[in-house]
Amino acid sequence: MPDTSPERTAAAIHPGTRIGHVHLKVADIERALGFWRDVIGLEEQQRYGDQAVFLSAGGYHHHIALNTWESKGGAWPPPGTTGLFHVALLYPSRAALAAALKRLLDAGWPLEGASDHGVSEALYLRDPDGNGVELYRDRPEAEWPRDAAGRLAMHTKRLDLGALLAEAG
Repeated sequence: MPDTSPERTAAAIHPGTRIGHVHLKVADIERALGFWRDVIGLEEQQRYGDQAVFLSAGGYHHHIALNTWESKGGAWPPPGTTGLFHVALLYPSRAALAAALKRLLDAGWPLEGASDHGVSEALYLRDPDGNGVELYRDRPEAEWPRDAAGRLAMHTKRLDLGALLAEAG
């Protein structure tokens, strides 16, 4: 087992590193596409037969991949097990997040929550396979809440969905 003690010092990962994509195991490709493509609005880039599909925003090779390689016909993971908590899609602006909320409401897709974290505003839901999904936008760093010592002071407050929706245009 690797040493994960706080005393262990290691070089930090390069600050330009980003999460490139997420691969999700799903039970049914078409059902999953009904959510990720038709509700969320990602664009299909490529398919591997009826076993995998790659989706993205803006023509990137893929941000989200869906596959049934080990999960065709499978059930949601039971509560109390390890696995993915959620995948988060970062929207470029509050108006774009508002448009995403409108898409969800128009599709009749249920929200599990909506929070203002000070640094961001977020919508929480589940895909058809039970995977947690966060749709969010970051506030500019200059607006992030800080304590008296200047440390980040995130919080969780109710997000005003009506005010957000008013920006959907």
